[in-house]
Amino acid sequence: MKIEKFKVLLYLKKSGTDKSGKAPIMGRITVNRTMAQFGCKLSCRPELWNARESRLDGKSREAVETNAKLDKLLLAVNAAFDTLVERGQDFDATAVKDLFQGSMETQMTLLRMTDRICEDLKARIGIDRAKGTYPGYYYMRKTLGEFIPWQFKTKDIAFGQLTEQFIHDYQNFVMDVKGLAVDTVRHYLAILKKVCRIAYKEGYAERGYFANFTLPKQSERTPRALSREDFEKIRDVEIPAWRTTHILVRDLFLFACYTGTAYADAVSVTRENLYTDDEGSLWLKYRRKKNELRASVKLLPEALALIEKYHDDTQS
Repeated sequence: MKIEKFKVLLYLKKSGTDKSGKAPIMGRITVNRTMAQFGCKLSCRPELWNARESRLDGKSREAVETNAKLDKLLLAVNAAFDTLVERGQDFDATAVKDLFQGSMETQMTLLRMTDRICEDLKARIGIDRAKGTYPGYYYMRKTLGEFIPWQFKTKDIAFGQLTEQFIHDYQNFVMDVKGLAVDTVRHYLAILKKVCRIAYKEGYAERGYFANFTLPKQSERTPRALSREDFEKIRDVEIPAWRTTHILVRDLFLFACYTGTAYADAVSVTRENLYTDDEGSLWLKYRRKKNELRASVKLLPEALALIEKYHDDTQS
């Protein structure tokens, strides 16, 4: 279909003025030789309406809020038009109207879908999701909630209004405006990709928006081993007795080194994880937090000394 003309006109229907003196704002979509009118569900006083700019004059609260809603509406109309063009089939102004009104009223929005996924994840913590997974989703949702008003001057956006450019703009926002590291940006984009994939799978999105988008490369860091000399410096450093938190953290680190356990496991083991074998040796037995695999570690004298240091007979 060859598009010779596409236009969206907003105007004030002065003949429909209500008792408060406000007139309804109307819209007219033109595609080639077809036209379709629609109500914007907004109204204003005629003296505030700027017919040339198709928006309200001034910086009053009414003007700012109404203009923001008009911008959101125009964004939805243009997104609906682009979607119909991409389908490659003939359409008219009425088809654009029907699609954009569906986007505004019935389609799932991006932030609403993100909220749903965050809540689902939160409900599964302790079941099949770790507590540490949630903050990434929370802060991604927070930056997304800042980006949409910053970029589009609206609180939310429907999937029918999304384009692949949205992804690039969001990436630039979190990197350049928010100043986040590449690895954090990559994590946020991976979550956004998941949100879009679920929306597409459930029929809320017309297509997968990440089809031609590649996530930033994860920065590669060469693991640095702790030398014996550095380890001994940490072990032997004199920490003032009143800095109890510093001492505890240092001792937890040493215990993890002596047992070969991850820090996440070292801070979660209790005396219930201690077992004595037939020869009287003490073992640490636990399930790894990372993969739930069972691990058994025979405790060295240094690890035993740390256990004894924090032994409390008043605890069960």
